Amino acid sequence: MHRSGELKKRAEELWNIMSSCALCPRECGAERLDGERGFCHASDVLEIASYHPHFGEERPLVGTGGSGTIFLSNCNLRCVFCINWEISQGGSGTKKSLENMADMMLRLQKMGCVNINVVTPTHYSAHILRALDIAASRGLRLPLVYNTCGWEKPEIIKKLDGIVDIYLPDFKYWNGTMASKYSSEADTYPEITKEAILEMHRQVGVAKPADDGLMYRGLMIRHLVMPNNVGGTKEILRWIAANLPKDTYVNIMSQYRPTYKAFDYPEIARRITPDEYTAAVQWARNAGLTNLDIQGWP
Repeated sequence: MHRSGELKKRAEELWNIMSSCALCPRECGAERLDGERGFCHASDVLEIASYHPHFGEERPLVGTGGSGTIFLSNCNLRCVFCINWEISQGGSGTKKSLENMADMMLRLQKMGCVNINVVTPTHYSAHILRALDIAASRGLRLPLVYNTCGWEKPEIIKKLDGIVDIYLPDFKYWNGTMASKYSSEADTYPEITKEAILEMHRQVGVAKPADDGLMYRGLMIRHLVMPNNVGGTKEILRWIAANLPKDTYVNIMSQYRPTYKAFDYPEIARRITPDEYTAAVQWARNAGLTNLDIQGWP
């Protein structure tokens, strides 16, 4: 898409949407191109917290060289329990140019990483595509992983068709009331995330590892099991089984721990129990899902 000019064209389309920002479902209308910060706290200037080979992602994304992870600053969802709150909400990060980001991608490739993994990309999707275009002109050949909270406008995801190789969305909440309570009034999270995930699947299909064990294309869904089932785990897993192929990759995540503002909410101010995680796995199996990444209870 770089050679045809389509990548640059899509990047410009996304860039223009920042003039009265509507990149994410909040559609806050911030004049980001004039330097105003949106609800996500991002302006027109790219901010990056860190980049490095990451060996803690799903095994098919890691291989021996690691996932080439770029942690972007700020976030449109702003969860009270965010484990990376210093980056997503605490202002951690440094202003970078698009050329800087392209350099990071190429360095990660040179270091032996097996993909480029952009974390919390929604509010910087235009910047990512511009940097990707620069990097592609200089020899970047790695798959792109779009590592997102899941709350994405389907019409924006459509602009990533043919650009993103692996979609890695969270599906956090089944109930809009819970999403609103814990994620800054994002009450549309369940419905919009469902639409976005269906569009992601339309583009890249089921994620299946190649002969070398690595994932190069496909949809990989994450679901974080929460205390007291505030996320609606059973309903989410049933929806996936009913609306996507049964062999859709689903990572049932057990690593929730209370941090940031979670202690202000007694119902989520603890880790999950072994029984809660076991129940989540059983619900997935009962729903007929066959491609589960089961972590076990930490």
